[in-house]
Amino acid sequence: MKAELVKLSAEHPDPEVIRRAGSILKKGGLVAFPTETVYGLGADALDPAASRRIYAAKGRPSDNPLIVHIADINDLSYLVKDIPEKALALSKAFWPGPLTMIFEKSEIVPKETTGGLDSVAVRFPSNKIAQELILAGGRYIAAPSANRSGSPSPTTAEHVAEDLGDSIDMILDGGESDVGLESTIVDFTEEIPVVLRPGYISLSMLQQVLGEVRMDQGLISDDSSVHPKAPGMKYRHYAPRADLIVVEGEEEAVVSAIIRMAREAVKRGELPGIIATEETFSRYQEGLVQCIGSRQDEESIARHLYHVLRSFDDSKASVIYSEAFYTPRMGQAIMNRLLKAAGHKVIQAKEEEE
Repeated sequence: MKAELVKLSAEHPDPEVIRRAGSILKKGGLVAFPTETVYGLGADALDPAASRRIYAAKGRPSDNPLIVHIADINDLSYLVKDIPEKALALSKAFWPGPLTMIFEKSEIVPKETTGGLDSVAVRFPSNKIAQELILAGGRYIAAPSANRSGSPSPTTAEHVAEDLGDSIDMILDGGESDVGLESTIVDFTEEIPVVLRPGYISLSMLQQVLGEVRMDQGLISDDSSVHPKAPGMKYRHYAPRADLIVVEGEEEAVVSAIIRMAREAVKRGELPGIIATEETFSRYQEGLVQCIGSRQDEESIARHLYHVLRSFDDSKASVIYSEAFYTPRMGQAIMNRLLKAAGHKVIQAKEEEE
């Protein structure tokens, strides 16, 4: 089976295409669609068999929960037992948008969708194609990222086709994703709201609305024994095929260390890949160098991260060295994904020099 790929206007999606895609979802099928973060792989969130098809298509572990997408704030009450006041405040501030919130689930949500948990993750995307598809498909659409489990998330329809084109029914092409990183996830099943996954909406933005918010310790841990409460917490994610190593430290030391390691790789007969910025790109003379964006525009780094990681899969690069990107607002989200992609393989530039 080859997925039907249909291009749509991001602002004025064809109603007939949306109707057909919605019909596929209502019949238990799978439809990939754009959101402002990354492309999602949609299925009827209230149909256990449809959720199982998502796991099968992606090769995704069944204990890794799916996010339920809605397109009407009033539909949230159908999915959850209780909506805390602080969650309502966040929804007013950031929905529709790149924010996912976790609540105790209602009985209507099957555990096949929640990864066996008694909680459910819910998001209201701002992308118009996503919103219209959700309404056409039954109002409750489970949708993880539309890629093979573990590989970089898709930010274009072409990425989806490469990974899942032979195992799903339809791909809606709405152009490149705006944000390029998955949504921020905040857990409201505990007394103090907890960030389980950083994203475009930063900790400081959340604190401005909620006051006290804490970061989950699992964000800095690589403990695979923990049952994941949100997507991306347990398993290696976002990874290119080649080994990826993140180099941390002062910019000058990082650049010097990467130049040295790249030269050594070339001497061994290997082709090293390098992830650089506009500010450092011209300094690397060895290997396959990819520019991820500018440190003066951290959103460009976030937007291009997965595209750059995927680009190395089409090359013969045997190892990839990346600068670290601890930028002011989105640095935590960018580094969360980059470190996951590297399997937490990090070199300190000063140590490398010594």
